[in-house]
Amino acid sequence: MDIQKYKITDGKEFVLSHFDTKETGEFESADDTKKIIEKNLEAITELQSKLYAEEKYALLIIFQAMDAAGKDSAIKHVMSGVNPQGVDVHNFKQPSAEELRHDYLWRVFKVLPEQGKIGIFNRSHYEDVLIVKVRKLYENQKMPDYCKEDIIENRYKQIRNFEDHLWENGIITVKFFLNISKEKQRERFLERINQEDKNWKFSTSDIEERKYWDDYQEAYESAIRATATENNPWYIVPADKKWYTRAVVSETLLQVMQKINPQYPVVSQNQKEMLAECKRQLSKKN
Repeated sequence: MDIQKYKITDGKEFVLSHFDTKETGEFESADDTKKIIEKNLEAITELQSKLYAEEKYALLIIFQAMDAAGKDSAIKHVMSGVNPQGVDVHNFKQPSAEELRHDYLWRVFKVLPEQGKIGIFNRSHYEDVLIVKVRKLYENQKMPDYCKEDIIENRYKQIRNFEDHLWENGIITVKFFLNISKEKQRERFLERINQEDKNWKFSTSDIEERKYWDDYQEAYESAIRATATENNPWYIVPADKKWYTRAVVSETLLQVMQKINPQYPVVSQNQKEMLAECKRQLSKKN
């Protein structure tokens, strides 16, 4: 599977509308991707064990998308085989009163993955250049007046610097934008309304936010254009077909982890001798 066509490392020429939300590559159905996803998950599980044991790098996976694009579904299916002990998932919703008393990256710093772990952000610090920009939420925030005029441009710069800082300290960041069409979002909202077991997923605020669709598309395009770099790329994943989304996400994560190439720690000669002695003692029947 060619994931390079979805990878953005330099946003200067990036145009979101050039990416097809309905694309399924060389596949025609979920059955076509089933074996690939299963094979990828098996390899990811093994690599995660090595990452956890080595405690040298951390992996930060960011999911951003319009509502109903399948973030929860992608996380659930792609990370289904990994050891929960080595994975932390965080969902960034409306900031609390305490969080608003700090800078906008404070709540992110608190939950960054430690060495050996995988951190998954369901939404992230990018909300502060997306919804904040679209709904102009910064107007009433407590910050120096001289910062407000260029707040979004300043935050693009701060996010680039923040992610460079993470990369230079061994936290590898992978950013997914699940690219759903407006029509497919409408279908999924109706599904949530029509199926009782999915009613809990729907909120009237979803309809309100949908009114700002074009504004959000522009905000995503600007954010991706400003923050896609070689070390911290964005992946623009077609999201109208969830089964293809999962295939692309799993293949991307596998390739990223293969590039990290974690290894189990090397056992020293002293440790080997200690293990041999422990084995000898445990082999006794008393």
